[in-house]
Amino acid sequence: MTEQGTTPTEHPPALGIVRFLIAKPEFGPLVLLVLMIVVFTSINPAFASLNNIGNALTFTVELGLIALSMTLLMTAGEFDLSVGSVFGFSPVIMWTFFNAGFLPLPAAFIVALLIAVCIGLVSGLFVTRLGIPSFLVTLGMLLVVRGSALWLTDGFPQRTWDAHDQWLSQVLVGDFYIGGLRIYMSLIWFILLASLSHYFLTRTRFGNWIQATGGNPSAARNRGVPTQRVKVTLFMMSAAMAAFAGIISSIRVSAANPNSGAGYELEVIAMVVIGGTVLTGGRGTIAGTVLGVLILRLMRNGIVLIGVPGLAYNIFIGAIILGMMALHAGLERRHNTGT
Repeated sequence: MTEQGTTPTEHPPALGIVRFLIAKPEFGPLVLLVLMIVVFTSINPAFASLNNIGNALTFTVELGLIALSMTLLMTAGEFDLSVGSVFGFSPVIMWTFFNAGFLPLPAAFIVALLIAVCIGLVSGLFVTRLGIPSFLVTLGMLLVVRGSALWLTDGFPQRTWDAHDQWLSQVLVGDFYIGGLRIYMSLIWFILLASLSHYFLTRTRFGNWIQATGGNPSAARNRGVPTQRVKVTLFMMSAAMAAFAGIISSIRVSAANPNSGAGYELEVIAMVVIGGTVLTGGRGTIAGTVLGVLILRLMRNGIVLIGVPGLAYNIFIGAIILGMMALHAGLERRHNTGT
């Protein structure tokens, strides 16, 4: 017999909480990240050292910044393959203006960002006004932007070391220590922008527009959502974030290489997908993207420390992508069937 008001098929509250957590898109990436850290640390304890953590976080930030804006864009149902080229092109513009004495560094920084925003605007207008798939538009923009960077520099990196005493350099990539852990300002920027992106996507009307645009564009338009304006805005944000990340990288390595960022677009998309953002649009997660960023960048760091050849990195990444896609597909089916 059962107590009045209950049935034998009711589940304990704890079980309901567990099922709720498992259904979250961030659950799989979180488990994978924890498991990866445990495995790498058990094989080589140096993986968990403060020095290694500080170095890993430094490199993580630059791709992570691009991944944040890519999450918003993919949630709206679009891609941007030109982010790697913008990553390399924008520092070239900034340092060309600064080294030639045309503009002070802060002004050159603003000009580079504005040019990146214009690149995003053109891509967005091609996609929304001409109806060309974003894959094709941004593939073409990738070639145009990369070619422009190579043409402006004759293929040679631009020097940046004259700017180390500039206040802007300190604001963007200055460092400080917390105990024995070295923290770069770029990490603070990443944390700040990730928090803002999460709030932007989940707590604002524009965030609802983004999800509606990617989930069901026709229904969104019928409800008054300006889907074209949403997409154009997101393309502009994507280009601006790629430019910002590229400028940070150029200051850190003391060079603006026109070839930098090659292949970043695919790695960024992989980070977003592993984090749980739906490829077809309609649902995205900034928290999941942060986990995806950490997974891929710590994976690259960890396999080297445990003695796996660095050239095998793509094998691990491909396997992770396939595994996470299978996991997300399974969770999606369970969610849709209500089991």
